[in-house]
Amino acid sequence: MLTLIDRAAIALLCGLSAVLVGLNASSLSAADAPARIDVWIGTGRAQQSRGIYHCMLDLKTGRLSETELAAEISGPGFLAMHPNGQHIYAVGSLDGNAVVASYEISKAKGKATLSFQNAVEIGDGGAAHVSIDATGRTLLTAQYGAGSTGVFSVNEDGSVKERTQIVKHGDGSKFIAGRQDAPHAHWTGFSPDQRFAFVPDLGMDKVVIYKVDTAMSRIEPHGFGIVPPGSGPRHMKFHTNGKWIYVLNELDLSVTVFDYDAGAGTMTPKETVLTVPKDLLEKEKFKSCSEIRVHPDGRFVYAANRGHDTVTAFKVDQSTGQLTLIERENVRGATPRNVNLSPDGHWLIAAGQDSHTLVSFRIEQETGELTYNSSHVFAPSPICILFTHE
Repeated sequence: MLTLIDRAAIALLCGLSAVLVGLNASSLSAADAPARIDVWIGTGRAQQSRGIYHCMLDLKTGRLSETELAAEISGPGFLAMHPNGQHIYAVGSLDGNAVVASYEISKAKGKATLSFQNAVEIGDGGAAHVSIDATGRTLLTAQYGAGSTGVFSVNEDGSVKERTQIVKHGDGSKFIAGRQDAPHAHWTGFSPDQRFAFVPDLGMDKVVIYKVDTAMSRIEPHGFGIVPPGSGPRHMKFHTNGKWIYVLNELDLSVTVFDYDAGAGTMTPKETVLTVPKDLLEKEKFKSCSEIRVHPDGRFVYAANRGHDTVTAFKVDQSTGQLTLIERENVRGATPRNVNLSPDGHWLIAAGQDSHTLVSFRIEQETGELTYNSSHVFAPSPICILFTHE
C-alpha cells in the first residue's frame, strides 16, 4: 500500500512530466511554425510588369524579400488560392484574350514557382476579380466593364474546366454621372456556408446576392444588399463570426456595416462610416477606396484609401459589429490598390500601385494600430496581395 509520502512523490512526478510534455509540445509547435510564408502578387498592365510575382514574408520580423517573376501573363490583376493551397488562379490576358488562368505551385530547393496549367476565356471582357469556393469546385469572376458575373467549373486537378454561366447585372443607379451609368461588378465571394455568392456592383449601388450550387457550378439571383446612393460598393468581407458584413464603398470612401442572416441569405444595413473625412480630401485630385480586410481575431477592420494614400484602422464592437476609428496610417507609398493581413494577424502589407512598392506594417495586437516596419521592396504595379495560407 502506498504511503502518503509515496502518493505525494508520484503526484509531483506526474506534475513535472506534464510540464515537460507541455514544454516539449510548445517547442515542437514553435519549431513547426513557418518562419517565412509565400506572398503572391498580381500586377497591372504597367510597362514594368510581366505577370505574377512572388516574395517571402518573415513572420518574426515582418521583412519582405525581393520580388521575383513567377509566371508571365498580361495584367493578372487579381489572384485566388485553391483551398488545397496548391493552385493559383489569375484573371488577365493571354494572346490578347481575357481569361481566367490556372497555375500549379511547386517548390524546388526552397523556391516557390508557378507552372501554367490552362486558361479558359471569360467571353465577356476582362475581369476585375476572381474567387473560388471552399470546395474547390466553382470559380467566380467579376467583369467591371460588362457588368456581369462569370461562373466556371474546376477540375479535380485544379485546372479550370469550363465556363458554365455569364450572368448580366441590372441597370446602373445613375446617381453619379459617368461612374454609375451602367453596372460595374467589382468583387466576388462566398458566404461561410457556401450557399450564397456576393458581387458588389459599383454602378448599381448594390451587392448582388446569388444562390449557389457549387457541385454544378451554377448561380441564380437571390437578392441585394443596398448601400447609400452614390457610394459605389467595391469590395466586401465577412466578419469572422459570419454575422456581419463590411462593404467598402469606393466612390464616397466609406464602409457600410450589414447584419447578415445566414439562413435567409439576406443583408440588412445598420451603419455607414467614412474612412476619411471629406474635408481631408478637398485637395485630392483622385480619391477612392480600394480594399477592406478583417483581422483574423475579428477585433479590427482595415480599409485602404487611394489619393489620401492611407489605411484606416477601425475597432469592431464585438456585440454589434459596428466600427470605431482607431487611426489613419500613411502607407509610405503611392496609390494603395490593395492591402492584406498575414494569416497570423501580425502584419499588414500595403501594395503601392503607382510607387511600385510593397510595404509592411506591424499590427499592434492589443490596439489594432499600425507601425511602419521600415521594410519595402519593389513590385511592378501591384494590384493584389495573396498569401498561400488564405
